[in-house]
Amino acid sequence: MTEDPGAVAHQPDGTGCGSGGAAAERRGRPRNAAVDTTVIETVLRLLEDGVTIGDLSMERIAREAGVGKATVYRRWAGKEALMLDVMRSLDGGAQQPSPTGESVRDDLVAMLEFLRRRGLAKRSSALLRTVVAQMQAQPQLWKEYHDTVVTARREAMLAVLRRGTLTGEIRADRDLELLADLFVSPMLTRAMLHEWKEMPEGLAEQIVDTVLEGARPPRER
Repeated sequence: MTEDPGAVAHQPDGTGCGSGGAAAERRGRPRNAAVDTTVIETVLRLLEDGVTIGDLSMERIAREAGVGKATVYRRWAGKEALMLDVMRSLDGGAQQPSPTGESVRDDLVAMLEFLRRRGLAKRSSALLRTVVAQMQAQPQLWKEYHDTVVTARREAMLAVLRRGTLTGEIRADRDLELLADLFVSPMLTRAMLHEWKEMPEGLAEQIVDTVLEGARPPRER
């Protein structure tokens, strides 16, 4: 992706990416949430009007949003960082629920229910489908999204599974990476590959209980 050659406020250590809060705090300037929202909504409007991610530039985004380019760069180190926040905004700002630690099953159900609801949102939002498709067509941007968002969600699930092996809720001889795939894949398949299939309430519980049946120690079956 090509950024504007006259860009300012880039941070050599990568700070300023995402929300850019660290960069703003170093300058002693309080963040204006209204500006953040205006910029993100401007990007969404441009994408909805048919502008591709590849055709977007920080200069154009700033101009369309009615703010200075330096204002945008104080918040995001580049277009990749801005697009990550755009994607998060389409998630509704939703964060995967934190595990309660009381029950491995309940924690897994909550995580899959989060994916189910996100899948339903994607089906009902033409803009979200468009942005996801364009993100996937930008390998570096998609990798950044995967590394910062998807990986964190997967690690949270693996932490729950590790806890399950310690509490005896999951067999210790099972491959936890494979188990994570078995829990998540059915939901993602329906959300992204088989969009004609229903994603009813109770699907998360059904998936978790089916996989857990083969992962529990024999005495618990």
